[in-house]
Amino acid sequence: MDLFDKCRNFTEARTAVKEGWYPYFKAIQSGAETSVMIDGRKFVMIGSNNYLGLTQHPKVLEAVKKAVDQFGSGCTGSRFLNGTLDLHEELEARLVNFMKREAVLTFSTGFQTNLGVISSLVGKDDLLFADRDNHASLVDGSRLAFGKTIKYRHQDMEDLERVLKINQDVPGKLIAADGVFSMGGDILNLSEIVKLAKKYNAKTYVDDAHSIGVLGAHGRGTAEHFGVEDKVDLIMGTFSKSFASIGGFVAGDAVVIDYIKHRARSLIFSASMPPASVAATIAALDILENEPERRERLWVVTNRMKNAYREMGFNTGNSQTPVIPIIIGDNMKTFAFWQELWKNGIFANPVISPAVPPGMSLIRTSYMATHKDEEMDYVLDVFRKTGKELGIIG
Repeated sequence: MDLFDKCRNFTEARTAVKEGWYPYFKAIQSGAETSVMIDGRKFVMIGSNNYLGLTQHPKVLEAVKKAVDQFGSGCTGSRFLNGTLDLHEELEARLVNFMKREAVLTFSTGFQTNLGVISSLVGKDDLLFADRDNHASLVDGSRLAFGKTIKYRHQDMEDLERVLKINQDVPGKLIAADGVFSMGGDILNLSEIVKLAKKYNAKTYVDDAHSIGVLGAHGRGTAEHFGVEDKVDLIMGTFSKSFASIGGFVAGDAVVIDYIKHRARSLIFSASMPPASVAATIAALDILENEPERRERLWVVTNRMKNAYREMGFNTGNSQTPVIPIIIGDNMKTFAFWQELWKNGIFANPVISPAVPPGMSLIRTSYMATHKDEEMDYVLDVFRKTGKELGIIG
């Protein structure tokens, strides 16, 4: 026996490749639009988080080219040392105004944002209260923190209050959860969470990766959606979805952001966002602020697809957003469904445990403001036919 035996014994992926139903790591040969090229074939893309469809926007591409011409390809160091550009500070200042917060700090990825914020704030005498369906980055952030993590049942406010009440005498408490849960597409019950946080003297942290640009009258996310922006302590967002780039940020009180800035290891020991990514984010923010019709179109697309799936008889769970799961349950039937979609030129994402609870395997679909009516028509026709053939719908 040696360290690599576990690797040699891991045969599931190789078997799936050999049998022709391995669905992951598909190399795309074109831009992230509503249709993509893979192996020379055209696919309708319903598996992207490009919610506002900005990755190919001319203003975004122009900003990227200018940034490369001025700053080059990378920063070659961390924000803490030689990796801070005035471009980073411009983005943070813009986000302060957009998010209506005292301060903003950007990270190289959204994953690193959650790692850095959670691990730096939750010390050995503190408690983190986490929804059981939280994103992996929140989970890993809690593993790095010295404090104890207490999980509560997904979206169950009674269970959250139960564990808060048990630990009400602990002074350092943080409630952390996704604003939009990335697999189920349901929206965090933030109105109740802020009430419980106030009652039990806890702070709140909302991962708005799938909410910024999507929810709220101005696209500021879950807190704006519920009208509780002044009651949420920290809001995290990413640039790899509505902002058509890569990176992440946390927004909150200046004193808190300054502490994270000097304590978050994922910031201090990681190279900073490259200039092109920062410039793309700034350009996307311009479009987000000046073209509200994009967000309005996204909701037209979302509601059409969700209503159509439900009318066909598919189980879409509690989805309330552009993330619309088609819950199938059985792993192999989920892969069979994906395979039929693939054969018919549709790119979607099969998701099985542990990304979802056992027995809740699903096809994760997600939509863009730029999806065309004919693309949606085609997708719905294929889903209807496949669902009937596999006995998932009547």
